[in-house]
Amino acid sequence: MATGDILVELDHAASDARLAQARAQVSEARARLDELVNGTRSEQIRAARAQLAADDAQVLVESKEYDRQADLVKRQLTSQSAVDRQKALRDASVATQRASAAHLDELVNGTRSEQIDQARQAVASSEATVQSLEIDAERLIVRAPRSGIVDAVPFKLGERPPRGATVIVLLADDAPYARVYVPEPMRAQVTVGKDVSVHVDGTAQPYAGRVRFVSTDAAFTPYYALTQKDRSRLSYLAEITMTEPAAQELPTGIPVEVHAPEAEAGR
Repeated sequence: MATGDILVELDHAASDARLAQARAQVSEARARLDELVNGTRSEQIRAARAQLAADDAQVLVESKEYDRQADLVKRQLTSQSAVDRQKALRDASVATQRASAAHLDELVNGTRSEQIDQARQAVASSEATVQSLEIDAERLIVRAPRSGIVDAVPFKLGERPPRGATVIVLLADDAPYARVYVPEPMRAQVTVGKDVSVHVDGTAQPYAGRVRFVSTDAAFTPYYALTQKDRSRLSYLAEITMTEPAAQELPTGIPVEVHAPEAEAGR
């Protein structure tokens, strides 16, 4: 397993859906910005002018009909309600004509600078959303921080680990170490950074090592619950870094003995 290789990949179906939606919104916002920057097409302006001409004709028709109905009322040949209905139709056609005229003016005058600025901000906002979702999606993938060997995978495919649980155990192949227990009488003399020798069954020469960690808590039973005699039976977990390159060839899980000459001499 090399540095950067994928160790664990969590289910990302929901994340992919949100990311696809956000990317679609970016495309939509960019298209809207391009439309505002490029301005109105000539075909749209011609269509707006044609619509205004049709509305002008409709206003003329409705106005003449209103005048005719008003004359009939004066001559008592129709009811007032018919005139009122025609007046409403005339007013509606006038309102439609004014809306068409305003729309044509908007197309002819072009896009306001404020609208373009708003469209640019919309693009920036949607792109930031995509970037945030891409970061969230990347967090669903756990990559190897260094080269090593996968030692254990506590969960199976499809299981849901609880928050804070270990999902994979990676043994670094460039820094082998030994895990040992230090007897209580030697604890005070075994400190982080101390040089020790590591003896492995089947090898004649010991391997050089250096203490990289010593637990502050005794294994199993707290010291304050024991007598002075019983405390001597306590032990403390320690980890020893194997500093020699040859130690990288040793298999994982073999038993070892660690000797600290100064600590043993003072025991």
